Amino acid sequence: MAHPEIIVVTAAYGTHKVAELGGQTALLPLIKAAGADGVEIRRELFSEDDLLQLHSLNKAIAQQQLSASYSVPEALWLEDGSLNPRLGQFLLEAEQMGAKRLKIALGHFVDLSDASLVEVLAASPVTVVVENDQTPDSKLAPMQTFFHRTCDAALPLDMTFDMGNWQWTGEDAMQAAAQLSRYVSYIHVKAAVPHGESFRAVALDETDGSWRVLLQALPADAPRGIEFPLEGEDLLAVTRHYVDLLRAV
Repeated sequence: MAHPEIIVVTAAYGTHKVAELGGQTALLPLIKAAGADGVEIRRELFSEDDLLQLHSLNKAIAQQQLSASYSVPEALWLEDGSLNPRLGQFLLEAEQMGAKRLKIALGHFVDLSDASLVEVLAASPVTVVVENDQTPDSKLAPMQTFFHRTCDAALPLDMTFDMGNWQWTGEDAMQAAAQLSRYVSYIHVKAAVPHGESFRAVALDETDGSWRVLLQALPADAPRGIEFPLEGEDLLAVTRHYVDLLRAV
């Protein structure tokens, strides 16, 4: 069986480190040298000028022979249950940088009555992958309802399964995997531990290893994105270590 694609999420290096190293484009050679197959670009790490240079980013990603994913820190459905009016804009940005998928949170899903969703999705070659984030809107029940309905409607929407975010919503990740794995086409590999009244993401080597069991409950061919902290004196060595680890699991 072919190994799954391993993707490095730029945010794994931390906002300050990304800025210190020169921005997301500057990280591409490091990510390639570490043996990764792709990069996840984060909209929240862009400056206004960066958003005007997406074609240049596209060229830089292609030069490193990496695949691209694009993450936006917004939800597909707004608090009033309406479709995010900026979805088309985000898809265009993803297309301009050559991204194959756009990751967005679920938000407050009510129903699929907005016909413009079909039109917006059909107008773009980019796949929208809806993620379970750390809010109550992304608990298992609403995620199940959403994907059941989109599946019945034959909408081209997949799931990004964030392994760690179920901690924040207080639910069992293995149960979520059992119920949602059929919709998953992208995995955010993340482990989290209690921190004060909440949780914090930690590197895989700092865990009890239970992430392996959860990962094996998800589609074996789904790309695996490294979204836990990548820190240390030698970022190349640290990144390569986890790229190799996830490729071997």
